Amino acid sequence: MNDTPSPTGSYENQSPENSLAASPEPAPPKREWDKLIFTNARGIRAGWRLLIFIGIGATLGYGIRLILMQLQGSAAAAKGPFTPERAMLGEGLTLAIALAAAAIMSVIESRKFRIYFAPVTARWWRNFFTGIGWGFLALSLLLLLIRIPGDYSLGMLSSHGGVLARDAILWAIMFILVGCTEEFLMRGYAQFTLATGIGFWPAAILLSLLFGFGHHGNLGEDIVGLMSAGLIGLFFAFTLWRTGSLAFAIGMHFMWDYCESFIFGTPDSGLVSKGVLFRAHFQGSPWISGGSVGPEGSVLIFAVIALLFVAFHFAYPQRRYPDPKTL
Repeated sequence: MNDTPSPTGSYENQSPENSLAASPEPAPPKREWDKLIFTNARGIRAGWRLLIFIGIGATLGYGIRLILMQLQGSAAAAKGPFTPERAMLGEGLTLAIALAAAAIMSVIESRKFRIYFAPVTARWWRNFFTGIGWGFLALSLLLLLIRIPGDYSLGMLSSHGGVLARDAILWAIMFILVGCTEEFLMRGYAQFTLATGIGFWPAAILLSLLFGFGHHGNLGEDIVGLMSAGLIGLFFAFTLWRTGSLAFAIGMHFMWDYCESFIFGTPDSGLVSKGVLFRAHFQGSPWISGGSVGPEGSVLIFAVIALLFVAFHFAYPQRRYPDPKTL
């Protein structure tokens, strides 16, 4: 009988448990760098989706511009006075391009197109017309505050009869398009997409800053006008948060601009339109009257905007905007 012990480490002395313990654990799979940068658990990251949306819109816009230049014979033919007809063409094309780009993105993202408008409430039309009322009252209040120290007067009727009716209808259509276009671009697709990545309010603040800065190219604009435009944009985001729909913001945006440019005949962010109901007169300090900017350049607008936030908080106390990450 052989009493010599087995050599250390022989298979006889190694149990299955010891064998498993001695084997190295497999390394966890590493995420590929491209997936880490471009995608997450929900698909393409928000920033890239927004850039794709902008790229699609820019491409469509460039193509349409080339077609129009060919039809008109030259780029110079596209220039002309600021009339409601020409303004409607520009706004209508911009809105069509934005909607087309969003429709393409809805296919890429496998989402329903309507969620970019956040129409989660059945009160769409009620919110739209309520927004119109708020827009009229807010702009009227601002002009009343400017009128108290004598820095604003309404002026005389600018036109009559059929000409007045025509201008009223054309400018109404024009500013409805403006409301739809700017609200969808700032508080529609862009707001929804960025909110999925950084949250609703960081996205709203960023887009409101861009909305305000976007007015800097207007002739006659100044720093007060840029700040007030950004704050109004933030208020529109607040209405989206509380109503769950762009309808209120579109209605108020439309009527605010319509009151400035047509009804009261004031400059609108430095832009002066032709064919108005009244031709307003401003005098006194530009800090109160708004100067070349119009009512949005008056420091009194900040009091009106603050009042809007407070009033809307009590009028619409509940959040109705859905969590974009769940859609």
